[in-house]
Amino acid sequence: MNPICRTAPWLALALTLAAAPALAASGPPPGFVLTDNPDLAFTSPDGATKLEQYMKDGGDWDVKWQVWVRRGDQMTELKPEQGYGAGFRFTADSQWLVRMQKTGSGEQDLFLYHAENGTFVSATRKKSLSDLAWAYFYGRPETKTFPKLDFHISANLMEGTEDAYRPLGMDWPNNRYLVISLGGEFDKHPKNTVMKGLGGWQCRYDLKTGKFDVPAEWAKRNAEALKWEVKRQ
Repeated sequence: MNPICRTAPWLALALTLAAAPALAASGPPPGFVLTDNPDLAFTSPDGATKLEQYMKDGGDWDVKWQVWVRRGDQMTELKPEQGYGAGFRFTADSQWLVRMQKTGSGEQDLFLYHAENGTFVSATRKKSLSDLAWAYFYGRPETKTFPKLDFHISANLMEGTEDAYRPLGMDWPNNRYLVISLGGEFDKHPKNTVMKGLGGWQCRYDLKTGKFDVPAEWAKRNAEALKWEVKRQ
């Protein structure tokens, strides 16, 4: 038999293993300690997935956080590693997961994951969900010339993911949409203004198509968000 034919199945197996998420029974590397903060522990609605957050304090403000997905006796790291703990929300079917990641004082990014092969993997590849949302914001006709924000730049996931935002009066399919609110402030503004920037501009992300849109009923509120400011008394 041709030796190439004999080794082909092993090559196929190796490629399959390389493509699958890396599973580890041992969990995080040495030095990372599981936090005892109950607000940083999350379980999927179906109870099959638990999220554990581990911290390593290297001193001199060198703090690292890792999030690990636990399903039974298998653990997989939920990248990327960050400098703060994070909040999470699942969709009701336990198939989608959003990470609300603090990145600094008053600043936050969003990361989106999808359930695959017994764990969660990035659903937006190289860019974060918040990066995609900001790109959508600055790509719209009415916001193309909106100035770049300087600080407190934050992408927020609005509450209601688990019940299709029905408390907000929406009539959407279950496990289909995410509502994202974008905000931030400018460093320079008139002397009679305390704060000026973007005040909670909202868009909708379709988990089925991977596209953003703005429902017509949000147009008035979003127009006001573009003019957000706090005047001095």
